[in-house]
This record gives sequence, C-alpha cells and structure tokens, in this order.
Amino acid sequence: MTPRSDRPFVVALGLLGGVYVLLVLALLVVDAAHTSAGHVAEAFASPPVRSAVGLSLLSSSVTAILSVWVGVPLAYLLSRFRFPGKWLVELLVDVPVVLPPLVVGLSLLLLFQTILGRWFEQTAFPVTYAVAGVILAQFTVVTALAVRTLRVSFDTLTPRTEDVARTLGCSRAGAFWRVTLPEARRGILAAFTLSWARALGEFGPVLVFTGATRHKTEVMPTTIFLELSVGHLETAVAVSLLMVGVAVAVQLTLRAFGVKAGGP
Repeated sequence: MTPRSDRPFVVALGLLGGVYVLLVLALLVVDAAHTSAGHVAEAFASPPVRSAVGLSLLSSSVTAILSVWVGVPLAYLLSRFRFPGKWLVELLVDVPVVLPPLVVGLSLLLLFQTILGRWFEQTAFPVTYAVAGVILAQFTVVTALAVRTLRVSFDTLTPRTEDVARTLGCSRAGAFWRVTLPEARRGILAAFTLSWARALGEFGPVLVFTGATRHKTEVMPTTIFLELSVGHLETAVAVSLLMVGVAVAVQLTLRAFGVKAGGP
C-alpha cells in the first residue's frame, strides 16, 4: 500500500498557525504605519513621557533584581526539597500568574488599608500611590514568573554535582554557592530578563494600586492609557513602539542565552 503524502497535514498546520503569525505581523505593521520619526521625536521631547520612561526603566530594574533575589532561594527549595505544605506553597506562588491583574492591584490596595499596612506606611515609607507601590505591584506579579523559570532551571540540573561537592567537604550552602548557582547562571539571566520585560509592561496592578499621577507614578503603559484617553494617538503609538522594541530586544537576548520565552 502506497503511503499517503504528509503534505496536506503539514499545509493545514501551516495555515492554522500562520493565522496567528500574520496577526502579530499585522499589529506591528499598523503600529509603525500610524507614526513617523517626527512624531516619535515629539513624543519623547515631552517631559511627562520622559519621566514615565525613566520611572519604567528604574522600577523594572529594581523589580527584576528583587524577583531574582527572592526567586532563586524559593525555586531552589521547591526543586530540591520535600516538606509539609509544599503543594500549598506551589499553589500560592502561581496565584499571581492566574489572577486578573486588576484583582492584584485591588488586593494590594486593600492590604495597605489594614492596620498593619497603615502602620507600615506611617513608620517606614509611603507605598500606596507612590513609587514604592509601583515596584511592589510589579514585584507581586513578576516574581511568580521568575520562580517558574528558575525552578525549571534547577530541575534540569542534576543534584549529583552538589553531592560530589559535599563529599569533598562542602556544606550544602557551600555547594549551592560554588556549584549550583554557577551552573544555573543561564536560567538566572533568563529569569532576570523575563522579569524585567514583564515588569516594564505591567499595567493593571500599577494603575489600581498607585494611580497614574504624572511625574510621580506614571510608567509607560499608563502613559499609553493617558494619551489615548485625551486623543493623542501619535504619542501613544510612539510609546508603544518603544515597548515593542524592548520586547524584540528581550527575545533576542533570551535567544542569545539559548532560552525560549517560556523558560530555559
């Protein structure tokens, strides 16, 4: 019996998948078509836009550092150890990923209306409707992504090298610092890059928890929202193109690490 050709099957896959690829391409083309170099220069000459870009870069960088700093130990614990309630910890870590972004922002707002939240703001520093709130809103969401990425990285590393280091006299902490962390550096870089990019584009939690006060808590996504609300389409598109450029740069960086966007 003559085997059937695989061409119809492959063509069908290509047609179905190609619809989405063409959609993404169309989005990029229409963004580029609705602005010009002059509009972009005019947009970034605006003090509010420059302030939003600066705050976005600062908050995203701080958030990415914090997410990796917290994500590394948490992902290592989940990857290497069994302990009571582990399933609950895994569930709680994934909650910010599946929650609607507006719910995250509202929950943070309610948290700082409690006695403990008010006490913290009175004795330490303001968080609600402040720059610290921007970072906290971003951190709440992106750390879950960092933990996911880092756990996959630790799961792919064999514990054997750590065991060998311990037989040679290293403590578990010593083996972690000298063996495991260097081996996981690609995953750590990937987690940092993904966290930074996700924080840069975070909108819902930031808007609800900190508002969109110009020259104070406005970041690039809220700039797009504010400019659209007053009919400044060209400025909104110019900021959008900057974020598209960042997304492309992140993808290229991850590929340089040999990592896909979903994790190592």
